[in-house]
Amino acid sequence: LYPEGHGAGKSEDTFQTSPFHLDLWFYFTLQNWVLDFGRPIAMIILPLEWFPLNKPSAGDYFHMAYNVITPFLLLKLIERSPKTLPRSVVYVSIITFVMGASIHLVGDSVNHRLIFSGYQHHLSVRENPVIRNLRPETLIDSFELLYYYDEYLGHSMWYIPFFLILFIYFTGCFTPAAEESRMPLPALLLVGPSSLYYWYLVTEGQIFILFLFTFFAMLALVLHQRRKGLLLDSNGLFLFHSFLLALLLVAAWVSWLWNDAILRKKYPGVIYIPEPWAFYTLHLNNLHAARESL
Repeated sequence: LYPEGHGAGKSEDTFQTSPFHLDLWFYFTLQNWVLDFGRPIAMIILPLEWFPLNKPSAGDYFHMAYNVITPFLLLKLIERSPKTLPRSVVYVSIITFVMGASIHLVGDSVNHRLIFSGYQHHLSVRENPVIRNLRPETLIDSFELLYYYDEYLGHSMWYIPFFLILFIYFTGCFTPAAEESRMPLPALLLVGPSSLYYWYLVTEGQIFILFLFTFFAMLALVLHQRRKGLLLDSNGLFLFHSFLLALLLVAAWVSWLWNDAILRKKYPGVIYIPEPWAFYTLHLNNLHAARESL
């Protein structure tokens, strides 16, 4: 992973600012949009006869590609950090990331394909008409276990190491030179798509607390380093502004759906952040069905 000269021999006090990693950030954003956000869309719009319900869907193949490409890009990102980073933490995080994303692949594959059988994501497992009439009733417990692997265990093992690696990389994105603390035009153009993807990740993955904790950890580090006369370089600015804009998008999303009684029922409690696919099956999917019946 690390070329010679990138290991223990380099002092953390020696700041070597990296240029903006346009290639890595572009590929990272593109594959996030295509392979993560695009996988359920591909499963819905592609003809069902191409991917029978008892076989992997197009979205599953997208997910498999994501589980290989994303850890590779994260490793390349860590490799380019001008700061010596903890290898063991990075390795364990990547291993956990791959395992969690793979668990999620199986659970998400089944859950999304249940849509074709009338499953409604805005309802809980036991409230779904296609689930609550199953016999014996222990089958419902099995579907709840599947949902747990998909939405809780899989997400935790996927997203916690994901954001940990980004934060570890972020710790090396500082420079003492004020003229190097700016984003080039390509970075400005990528901030929008990058932050919109993080909005999707936070809302669909239900990881607002983790995301908020990561953002405030980044903010605290920025303030701490500023007291030392250090500023964010172009890569750090890109990551920080992507997170900041994503946080604003999440706030706008919650405000828009604040009074939705049905979604409120599915997402009770203090933290109310509806999933985009729950919104789709509740509103847009019904709208499309009504249009097709006309």
